[in-house]
Amino acid sequence: MTEIPKSHPRYASLVARERVAEGVRKGLTSIQGLIAQGRGECFDYLLGERTTPSAAAATQAAAAMLLLAERPAFSVNGNVAALVPEEMVKLACALAAPLEVNLFHRSEERVKRIADLLRSCGAERVIGENPDATIEGLDHARALATRGGIYDADVVLIPLEDGDRCEALAAMGKKVIAIDLNPLSRTARRANVSIVDNILRAAPNLTAQVRQLSSLQRSDLEGIVRDYDNENVLHRAVQEIKGHLEGQFKD
Repeated sequence: MTEIPKSHPRYASLVARERVAEGVRKGLTSIQGLIAQGRGECFDYLLGERTTPSAAAATQAAAAMLLLAERPAFSVNGNVAALVPEEMVKLACALAAPLEVNLFHRSEERVKRIADLLRSCGAERVIGENPDATIEGLDHARALATRGGIYDADVVLIPLEDGDRCEALAAMGKKVIAIDLNPLSRTARRANVSIVDNILRAAPNLTAQVRQLSSLQRSDLEGIVRDYDNENVLHRAVQEIKGHLEGQFKD
């Protein structure tokens, strides 16, 4: 990876960019993943490269929903594997949930490389190498799923995902948690909980919230989920972007 001085004003963003580029070189991430990373980087810049109050609210609701789940499962694609493999493993271990490799630009070699990476980071349950089920409504490789994982899950975390898969999972009756920097995306608008934040911040924040809320009574967790309004949170995210931009042009 290119050596980036920590004094650089764009240090965090450039490091993330390098991680995804390195993911391509290692065979984890598709070339198309570079484009997706650039799009997310743009929205993070508009947000002020910070975890906003709306993102914090969504993270709390997501943690409560995951703690209430009977069969949670987490989807991992190439960009997620390049950016936050260790954090995804920590989150999965905190909830005893499986990590399922799922790729749009699928090759068995890439699936194996990602699965091996997650295992090397300490993952206890990694699936996706031998899918045995299909998600209805999808006509590409992301339709592939695994029983005991996403296919049977009641709550699914889909970081950096496509809107059509989010819609298909919701149509199956699953609760869907998305991590998506674009509050206007179909994924963000179709998910039950949308964390509008950079996954580099969102993943560790979510793990911390899971640990913090794990001592609460079930009724308290249910209250957090019941009081959460995803449409309102997305509206707040747009307002936070607007407020950040207006602040850049004040005298």
